[in-house]
Amino acid sequence: MKTVLITGSRGFTGVYVAKLFEKAGYKVIRGVSHQPRKGEYQCDLTDKDSLNHLLAEIKPTGIIHLAAMSFVGHGDETAFYHVNTVGTTNLLQAIDKAGLNPEKIIIASSANVYGNPMVEVISETTPLNPISHYAVSKLAMEMMVKTWYERFPISIARPFNYTGVGQNKKFLVPKIVDHYVQNKSTIELGNLDVARDFSDVRDIAAAYLNLFESTVHSDVVNFCSGHTLTLAEILELMNELAGYEINVTVNPAFVRKNEIKVLCGDNTKMEQLLGVVPSIPFIKTLRSMYLAGKN
Repeated sequence: MKTVLITGSRGFTGVYVAKLFEKAGYKVIRGVSHQPRKGEYQCDLTDKDSLNHLLAEIKPTGIIHLAAMSFVGHGDETAFYHVNTVGTTNLLQAIDKAGLNPEKIIIASSANVYGNPMVEVISETTPLNPISHYAVSKLAMEMMVKTWYERFPISIARPFNYTGVGQNKKFLVPKIVDHYVQNKSTIELGNLDVARDFSDVRDIAAAYLNLFESTVHSDVVNFCSGHTLTLAEILELMNELAGYEINVTVNPAFVRKNEIKVLCGDNTKMEQLLGVVPSIPFIKTLRSMYLAGKN
């Protein structure tokens, strides 16, 4: 049985990825940054010594690196670089120091590295122009990771937006769904015309598994659905699901100055290399979130 270390395994994405890998027959080592529970391992990216000890102990045959500072609106700007960039460097150095030769390492980046491009659909060759500290930290991480391509079989995933049951309500779609779950009459949002390429987290987890089992390495792959929804369209879908129309107030405080207006991915490469693209209809994603909240 192959052993796979999944960093950030307690996070929203990590929970789904870990369960899917276990279902596929892998022995999953769950790495968390703080207070490991039964069956979990301490995996603090900012602590070199603990990382060195962990990798030397478990000797995984594969690594899925999901742990990151991921909330774009996080107030501590330096934390993005400390965790996302330096932390990933620490992880690769620990793998090297332990003398491991993993079959595959997958590093989770973000579509935010593309910034606000002047193209309708974003492919992996679209120029990178990050416009937030989160995105810059991810791009810096990617550039550093590529220096390890000759040492390890590494693939970089650039997921676009995705959501599903269990995502923190500080993120936009769970926030919207929760307002309907609680039958609230009004909701405060930012720019309703912002459009994003949304996928279901279950499809994204499947993409990580397919990428891991593929022969792809030393490459970057978009994880995306290939089409967008605006916040206004999501609200219309939720009005239909909940059976009532919520009143929307635009709060200027929620409108970011450097907001990316449209973010739509090209999943051609994903389909060619992995043979799979996100397929769960977004209305089904919203329904599962809404019903989970009601229950």
